[in-house]
Amino acid sequence: MARLDGKVAVITGGARGMGAEHARRFVAEGASVVISDVLKDDGAALADELGGKALFLAHDVTDGSRWDEVVREAEEAFGPVDVLVNNAGISSGSGLQGTDEEHFRRIIDVNQVSVFLGMKAVLPSMRRAAGGSIINVSSTSGLVGSQAFAYTASKFAVRGMTKAAAIELGPMGIRVNSVHPGYIRTPMITGLPDRLPAATPLGRAADPSEVSSLVLYLASDESSFSTGSEFVVDGGFTAQ
Repeated sequence: MARLDGKVAVITGGARGMGAEHARRFVAEGASVVISDVLKDDGAALADELGGKALFLAHDVTDGSRWDEVVREAEEAFGPVDVLVNNAGISSGSGLQGTDEEHFRRIIDVNQVSVFLGMKAVLPSMRRAAGGSIINVSSTSGLVGSQAFAYTASKFAVRGMTKAAAIELGPMGIRVNSVHPGYIRTPMITGLPDRLPAATPLGRAADPSEVSSLVLYLASDESSFSTGSEFVVDGGFTAQ
């Protein structure tokens, strides 16, 4: 039996990069997947590639009312949602002095507020499914400080919200964990200096599939006693 047989998942930021790889792995392991993204062409193309077990929905993750629609459309297509992967995010390398209020609020809205909105919106569906797994994608910048001021603030917040939600939702059979990738080869890190991935103990950036293996584990029943925890996939970066 495939590891996600019968499960229904929503993956935000699912049109490319890590999110697209998560969607491919989930479908390959038996899940039905809703791909959520603002990248309409990429998202539609990926859904076509994956076939009838995938549905693309155009979705701005900062829009609370649209979140409710996405969950409703997921249920109409496949049934109650068992898995939510809050993967959508944007990066910024600006420090405190180089960050204005508008830019700070935009990073917080996309990277942090969307996670709150997603967890809130999916809760009734997961209760109908009699449990579920929420996977919030943070970063190594949610574990250690970096010069990216707003990005670091947002990713530390995701880590904290994950723990608070895990305590509240555990009695409902809903697990909540955070994933903390390091340097991953995706469009988000295009132009990153080679010296940065090389500075990790493993000496390289990761392929998105290496993160997907971890996300797949957390989505599956194999991780049934894991909640409120940080799962790090960073080539040893935060061990230094």
